Amino acid sequence: MEQDAEVYMTATAFRPGIFGLVHFLFLSLFGLLLGVPDPAMANSLAYRQAVAEAAASDRALAEFYRERDYLPLWTSGADSGRRAALFGALDMAGEHGLPVGRYESDELRAAFAELRSERQRGRLEVRVSAAFLRYARDVQTGFVDPVSVDAGIVREVPRRDPLQTLRSFAAADPAAFIKGLPPQMRQYGELRRARLDLEAVIGRGGWGATVASDKTLRPGDSGPSVVALRDRLISMGYLGRTATQTFDDTLQKAVQGFQLEHGLAPDGVAGPGTLAEVNVGAEARLHAVLVAMERLRWMNGIELGKRHIWVNLPDFTAKIVDDGKVTFESVTVVGMNEDGRRSPEFSDQMEFMVVNPTWNVPRSITVKEYLPMLQKNPRSVGHLRITDRHGRVVNRDATDFSQFTASNFPFRMSQPPADDNALGLVKFMFPNPWNIYLHDTPSKSLFQKEARAFSHGCIRLGKPFDFAYALLARQTDDPVGLFERHLKTRSETTIHLQKPVPVHLVYFTAWPSARGEIEYRRDVYGRDARVFDAMQAAGLVLREVRG
Repeated sequence: MEQDAEVYMTATAFRPGIFGLVHFLFLSLFGLLLGVPDPAMANSLAYRQAVAEAAASDRALAEFYRERDYLPLWTSGADSGRRAALFGALDMAGEHGLPVGRYESDELRAAFAELRSERQRGRLEVRVSAAFLRYARDVQTGFVDPVSVDAGIVREVPRRDPLQTLRSFAAADPAAFIKGLPPQMRQYGELRRARLDLEAVIGRGGWGATVASDKTLRPGDSGPSVVALRDRLISMGYLGRTATQTFDDTLQKAVQGFQLEHGLAPDGVAGPGTLAEVNVGAEARLHAVLVAMERLRWMNGIELGKRHIWVNLPDFTAKIVDDGKVTFESVTVVGMNEDGRRSPEFSDQMEFMVVNPTWNVPRSITVKEYLPMLQKNPRSVGHLRITDRHGRVVNRDATDFSQFTASNFPFRMSQPPADDNALGLVKFMFPNPWNIYLHDTPSKSLFQKEARAFSHGCIRLGKPFDFAYALLARQTDDPVGLFERHLKTRSETTIHLQKPVPVHLVYFTAWPSARGEIEYRRDVYGRDARVFDAMQAAGLVLREVRG
């Protein structure tokens, strides 16, 4: 009878409304009068066996319940606070862009209402803990494995130990613990709000008709296309209400505002590139926001650093961030959109810079690009030095390059320090397995282009000297003089950073500005599309919103 009372009390606590509350209080008093032991002592043999059996296949769950002598976490009358915190979080999982079906909240609620035995309670206890761990992992560090989505996402996701998660939760205030699971960055909260805003737009039918993009619209133009552009910019919030049918100054400023927030040249002219972005629908922008939230979860737990370097690949920028504020920014060129050349995503520590660097040509470039040229003409690419494994210069005229293949080519190629060196006059090193770094370049014209994916994978900086000065300013009163002294030697030298600076190569096509407005970028590598597909495959279902 004592066991049946305990089970019934727990199940009744889940009945909605005042009836459930009164019933639970009545049975609690009834249980005390009958001598029902404290829930912590109400672990029957049947319950304990059921917990042990249900948890046996999961190391963390089995160890957690064994070390607490199978004391319930969710299913006793004393666990109402934990249950309320968890089910409240599961009810809001969709707001985080999570696959709600993975957590079985409706099924678990029904199971509580249908409890009839201690064995059922034991199995349910473990089911709830498993659902909690799934939710905790998903909302904290993401529900998609990034490396399985794209080989260029080599980020190490800081997954938490599930056993420690259970231990910490059991000892904590449940609501506060669950609230602290998602990323606490300002940007994450702003992306959540953007998701709600975009769902509302979708519920109203979107931003209206698209604009014909077969011609360029300029100030002074008029006609149906200008009207369509006007109406769409009004719907998006870039233009106030107006009845003008002419591409006037007000419309030009609205176009420039849109261009600035989408990484486009702010010339105020609506060319094919601008119109293509204007025509992107709210659904696609919602996808970008949801992917950005998942990407932030992948980084949740990685210490960004009070000072850090933020390289957003599709934004084509590198920034130094101090205490949350951008203190330096440079345009960049990133890897081209070809296999083996796309810039990867990861975090590391920048340790030093090399002034007047030698370019040691990566073997992949040596055998794929330069070996075929040498086979046609041994004197080609004469600016590069060819050396054997002992460092001796190879006599090109006396070498038959046709005898070599990509697999047996025995030489190394390098370019000595020079103004025309492929790395320019300085490179910034954060040693990593992918041989990726930031560097100068003699190809300055590429920085004038709007989309700048042209490198072999490394990040070229538009303002490399200024970047060096900003880094060195933390360790010298004369950063320019220090750098120039090394530069004037014309020889390769290294300047170590007294304190390594975290560097994060990231890929966000949706990112909040300092004002909290979401700025969008093109998915230059198609990575976001693949991530979103993986999110859907893992169970993400977009909420249906009606206007």
